[in-house]
Amino acid sequence: MDDRLDQGVRTQVAAFRTIRRVRCEQIQLADGWARDQLLEITAEGLIADVGPVGEETVDLVLTGPVIPGIPNLHSHAHQRALAGLTETRTPGKDDFWGWRDLMYRVNNAITPDDLESIARCVFVEMVKQGYTVVAEFHYLHHAPGGDQYVQMDEMSQRLWIAAEDAGISLVLLPVLYTYGGFDQRPLGGAQVRFYNNLENYLILLDKVRKAADSMANRGYGLAVHSLRAVAPEQLTALDRISRVDYPDIPFHIHVAEQLNEVEECIALLGVRPVQWLCHEIDVDHRWCFVHATHVNSRELESMAERGVVVGLCPTTEANLGDGLFPATEFVALGGKFGIGSDSQICSNPARELQLLEYGQRLKHHRRALMMGVGERHNGTGLVQWAVAGGGRACGRLLTGITAGAPADLIELDPDSPRLAVRTTDEALDSWIFSAADNSVRTVIAMGREVVTEGRHAGEAAATEKFLNTLRRLAARSPK
Repeated sequence: MDDRLDQGVRTQVAAFRTIRRVRCEQIQLADGWARDQLLEITAEGLIADVGPVGEETVDLVLTGPVIPGIPNLHSHAHQRALAGLTETRTPGKDDFWGWRDLMYRVNNAITPDDLESIARCVFVEMVKQGYTVVAEFHYLHHAPGGDQYVQMDEMSQRLWIAAEDAGISLVLLPVLYTYGGFDQRPLGGAQVRFYNNLENYLILLDKVRKAADSMANRGYGLAVHSLRAVAPEQLTALDRISRVDYPDIPFHIHVAEQLNEVEECIALLGVRPVQWLCHEIDVDHRWCFVHATHVNSRELESMAERGVVVGLCPTTEANLGDGLFPATEFVALGGKFGIGSDSQICSNPARELQLLEYGQRLKHHRRALMMGVGERHNGTGLVQWAVAGGGRACGRLLTGITAGAPADLIELDPDSPRLAVRTTDEALDSWIFSAADNSVRTVIAMGREVVTEGRHAGEAAATEKFLNTLRRLAARSPK
C-alpha cells in the first residue's frame, strides 16, 4: 500500500477548471426550455441560483442546448475488461449463466492496480458521453482465493481514485454477497473474492462512509447482490440496521433478472422475488431494484406504490438475453426508473435510452411510448425520467437544473451534423435517436468542467494504462 491511498485521492490528470458562473443560451429547466440563463455555482459544486443573464462576468458560455447530466445508477466498472469478449457460443444453451462463468474467469485475475486502471478508463468514457455521477455496485472486495487485503477497502479506494481522475461523481455501493444460491451453498471458485458476512460488511461499509464523507462529489449506499446471495435473515437485519444508522442513503439490489432466479425463489422462499421483498422488507423510496425484468402486474403496482426506483440497463439486458421490463406499464402507474451501464458494453446514456424506448415499441407495436403526460417529444420525457429516477437512486435530494441540485450539465454540440438546424427539443430527440457519434461538447460535473470540445484531458493517459492492463490480463487469464 502506498501513501497516495492513505492520504486520500491523488490525481493523475491536470486539475479540472472550476466554474462559478456559466451562461447558457438554451437550457432545459424543470418547467421547460429557457434562453439566456445564468447559473451561479457554489464552492461545493451545487447550483446556487438560476436566472436571466445580466451584466455579470462569466467563466463559460454554452451556446448549444444544455440539459442535466445523466446519472448512471448501475455500474460494474471491472467488467469493462470483458466487454466484447463473450460473443462466442458457450457449450449448450448460451445465456446469462454461461456469460457469468466467463466473467468470473476474468474477474479472478484482476489486481487492485488493474481495477484502478479499468475503472479510470470506463469512468472517462462515461463522462465524455454525458454521465456525470455513477453508482458503482461493487463486490470485487478481496484477493483471489478470498483473503482480505491489508486494508479491507483497498479495492474501494482504487475506485475513489479512478473516479476523481475522471472527474465523475462516485456513489460507492459496497455489496453484501455471502452465498452461492437460494439454498445458501458456500461461494466457490472466483466467487470467494466477493464474500462478506454481515459483520464484516458493516465494517467495510463504515470505511466507505468515512471516505465518502470526505469529499463533496462522493456518496455511498447499501447494496445486497441479490436474494440468492444472502439469507433472508441477513437482509431483514441489514434493513433494520440501515433505518437506524443509515436512514438517508440508497439501498440497491439485483432482482428478478433471470427466469431461473424467479423459479428458484418460488421453490425456496415460496413467493416471487419482488413479492418477497415488498412483503418482508419495509421497501420505500430509498430502494433501487436493478433489472426487475420478470415481474407480474401486482409486483409492478407494489414497486410503484412504495416509490421504488427500477434500475434499467437496456444494452446489458439485451446482450444477456434477459428480457424486457414492462416499462410502459410501470410509468403509467407512476413508477420511477433510471438507467445504468452495468456490464460496460456501452458507456453512452443516449444509447441506453434509445434501446429502452425501442424495446417498448417492439413489444407494443407503437411509437413514442416513454414520455410524460402532455409531453410531445420522446427524448425530453426519457431524459426527465432518467434524471429524476437515477438521481434518487444515487441518493440525491434534488435533481435537474435547479437551485440546490448538483451543478451537472451537458452541452450538446450544435455543430454536429446530427443535431444541427434543430429546435432544442428536436436536438434532444436527435441525440437519443439519431446521433451515431458522440454529440456531447461540454460536460460540467459538480461545478468542474471535465469535458471541453468533446475532449477529456486525461483520456490518453487513461487509455494507455487500460491497454497495458488488458495485455497483462490476457497473459494471466486462462482461455
